[in-house]
Amino acid sequence: MEPLLCSGRISSPSSPSFSNFNHIYYIPPFAAAAYWNSPKSDARTRTKKLKLSPRSSPVSNLVGTIDFPNINRGLKSRTSINAVASSETALELSNLPASSALELLDIERGVCVPFRKYSPKAVRDKVLESRGAILSLIGRGTEIVFNLGFYWSTLVYDFIVGRDQEVVPDRARQLRNLLCDLGPSFIKAGQVLANRPDIIREDYMNELCILQDDVPSFPNQVAFKIIEEELGQPLEDVFSMISSETIAAASLGQVYRATLRASGEDVAIKVQRPGIEPIIYRDLFLFRNLASFLNGISMQKLGCNAELIVDEFGEKLLEELDYNLEALNIEDFLENFKDDPTVKIPRVYKQLSGSRVLVMEWIDGIRCTNPQAIKEAGIDMNGFLTVGVSAALRQLLEFGLFHGDPHPGNIFAMRDGRIAYVDFGNVAVLSQLNKQILIDAVVHAVNEDYFEMANDFTRLGFLARGTDVSPIVPALEAIWQNSAGKGLSDFNFRSVTGKFNQLVYQYPIRIPERFSLVIRSLLTQEGICLTLEPNFKFLEVAYPYVAKRLLTDPNPALRERLIQVLFKDGVFQWKRLENLIVLAKENVTKMSNNPAVNGNIESSATRPVQIERKLDLTDTIKDGARLFLVDEGIRKQLLLALTEDSKLHIQELLDVYRLVEDQIDMPSVAFEVARDLPSFARDAMLSWTNSVLSDR
Repeated sequence: MEPLLCSGRISSPSSPSFSNFNHIYYIPPFAAAAYWNSPKSDARTRTKKLKLSPRSSPVSNLVGTIDFPNINRGLKSRTSINAVASSETALELSNLPASSALELLDIERGVCVPFRKYSPKAVRDKVLESRGAILSLIGRGTEIVFNLGFYWSTLVYDFIVGRDQEVVPDRARQLRNLLCDLGPSFIKAGQVLANRPDIIREDYMNELCILQDDVPSFPNQVAFKIIEEELGQPLEDVFSMISSETIAAASLGQVYRATLRASGEDVAIKVQRPGIEPIIYRDLFLFRNLASFLNGISMQKLGCNAELIVDEFGEKLLEELDYNLEALNIEDFLENFKDDPTVKIPRVYKQLSGSRVLVMEWIDGIRCTNPQAIKEAGIDMNGFLTVGVSAALRQLLEFGLFHGDPHPGNIFAMRDGRIAYVDFGNVAVLSQLNKQILIDAVVHAVNEDYFEMANDFTRLGFLARGTDVSPIVPALEAIWQNSAGKGLSDFNFRSVTGKFNQLVYQYPIRIPERFSLVIRSLLTQEGICLTLEPNFKFLEVAYPYVAKRLLTDPNPALRERLIQVLFKDGVFQWKRLENLIVLAKENVTKMSNNPAVNGNIESSATRPVQIERKLDLTDTIKDGARLFLVDEGIRKQLLLALTEDSKLHIQELLDVYRLVEDQIDMPSVAFEVARDLPSFARDAMLSWTNSVLSDR
């Protein structure tokens, strides 16, 4: 039975960004067999729900429905399939094969993985199909081995003569230059290593960070020829002006500014480096073959084989190589931020774009590489930075789709206070499951449950399954208490990641690619904040946002985490609830009074924007009332919270009410609760029936 390759749209009420993906999804052969052999499966409409085991499914715990309006073109008359990932197991997939590195990645990520250009077999076939492939591989392999071997021999010599520490700056600079000389694949590898403390030491990482910006460009004549080939017509017919110098140059391409002849609009043209695809494929083939010799060392040091790391790198690299995919990424970001007046995402001119050329709306803002210009433009600095932190957290915790390379050159300050992003080739996806585990880790840190926090690292892929986490627990406790003890005003991600980098070197910890991007994203944006405003406190904006999410997000998983935060060792934390409400109100106030919000509401007349002026707790109160009626355990805990320590906690209840009384419309909330009473009563009756039956 062949697997199903299904093109479709994922919809998930708790993860808006998933509703935007229109890609191809993989259903394993055994799941496909269960689907096609079902007696209820109709040849014309074929619809079936597959409930996947969270222990073994690549889509474990994705809460929502995957709608597939079209099945793989080769499978005629098969028109749709719905798959629901759930903790209930209707179809047990416990025999999921996990022999290959890619299959392990799929399971670890916990998402439906789009059909991808990268696989070891696809790369091998692509490389070996060309004429002279063997000679090319031998020549390139010799070049790589000779250059890297010579560099490694200098490191060995330094160690033997005892000067390995004093020459680190020189050797780090030599490594950067060597990667530049070896071409785009190695430049990209250097950029990745700059964010992988599990693989390379920090002083080398700092030197490799230069590769993010300092990449030589290729000649204009070559670039213009590629643009004409993609357009199928002369440049002069489409553009009335195109810049004679590149605006930016990166490892895979470079950018020009131009003006459209038809409309007079200014656009940015991103052009791929010439002949880069076969070079990338060839280098990936060689990388993976070399990695097979390092599996033993990698397993010992990182808890995974080296091929897995190459597969992660290769998959992201080939995604960045496809500008059609980048255009889809931009459309996803546009959809996610369509109702946010504080964020600007450029439009894509798809009719002028292709796999090697991308034409986008020109962003007329000030790059964050120029702090002085931002200040001189009169932009409210604190307002702009608040908008930036909020946008970053929404990408990470709300959408699960985030910009993987938000360095200062890719972020603009608009003159009206908005933040603008460019360069969407490197984006990453966090599954609903991964987001929930991240929130679990925060909850466990708040509750000082460091053993479970260490287990969260295993669930996220930092540690191999079965690893004894007990030696890591004291180290995590020391890192967190040392950082959190300073308070919000002195907390910064760089100090925490610096300590975590040391931990990575001491234990077999691997940082998965998507989380290396998360770490880089947070560090980079915190760095931008501190460059623009040295006294800005990143966490003083981030924490209120998280508090608001915990209190107001209707996602059942977040409701569960809210309960975990409010109860510690079975005792209700009244002060913690008050702090959450205060912080959440602070977030609403900051955002509703932000100059970027107030200055852009009018400009969104074609698409009305709903601005939150108050903390909306209606759904939270409704869910709380439902839980109180339905869940006997919660009911007992809440009643105990009101009567613990042999006294009625009426004063605490009044303090909480005073905090929210100006935020909620009590008659409206009462009406909403009353309207849902039949549903509450039904759930309460079902709960009572279940308890009676279970007692018998």
